[in-house]
Amino acid sequence: MNAAPADQIRLLDVQALDIRLSQLAHKRKTLPEHEEIQRLEGELAQLRDLLVAAQTEESDTAREQTKAEQDVDQVRQRAARDQQRLDSGAVTNPKDLENLQSEIASLAKRQSDLEDVVLEVMERRESAAARAAELGERVEAVSGRVQEATARRDEALSGIGTELESVRKERETLAAAVPGDLMKLYDKIREREGGVGAAKLYQRRCEGCRLELNITELNEVRGAPADAVVRCENCRRILVRTPESGL
Repeated sequence: MNAAPADQIRLLDVQALDIRLSQLAHKRKTLPEHEEIQRLEGELAQLRDLLVAAQTEESDTAREQTKAEQDVDQVRQRAARDQQRLDSGAVTNPKDLENLQSEIASLAKRQSDLEDVVLEVMERRESAAARAAELGERVEAVSGRVQEATARRDEALSGIGTELESVRKERETLAAAVPGDLMKLYDKIREREGGVGAAKLYQRRCEGCRLELNITELNEVRGAPADAVVRCENCRRILVRTPESGL
């Protein structure tokens, strides 16, 4: 294949743009914000689960406290009625008096026990409420960090997207000035060789595979016409000659 030396050198400019496009695509994919957001969202999900559990416990203990307080009120009301009967003198039978006094004492013990239950439930409820409040604050804080990281990521992606579009347009314009058969060969090699289809011959070394050409290969390149499209014998990329090739 033959192509004007200027077109071959122009191919190096296309290659540089293709490398930049690959770098930008890699940068977009590996932004540190991606990992940061994923980590924060995992932390946020765990915190929300813990918050729901704490809120559920608070709600359950609130109902438990209400029930325990109702039990205390029932016992207190019954004890008050018994005490009123005792104080009224309406009960005169010694056996009935003894039973009534025994019941009042039993109710007092029952009320004390139930009040201890109420205190214990209140402590658990307060603990759950405090835990829920703390977790709520942590959820809010981490949510803010997610939003901040997301904003940074979106800003970075926007900048990368703008540059990608600019480089693509520049590449399209430049590639249009390169002969079609040369571009076709270049694209085919580039796809096969990890994104690099053309390389400069610099100081007798192929900049694609970084290997220096031996004397036989150098002589072949020296003897090739200026418009001949030569290939590196090692990596088979298009080898572009420049004044710095050392020929």
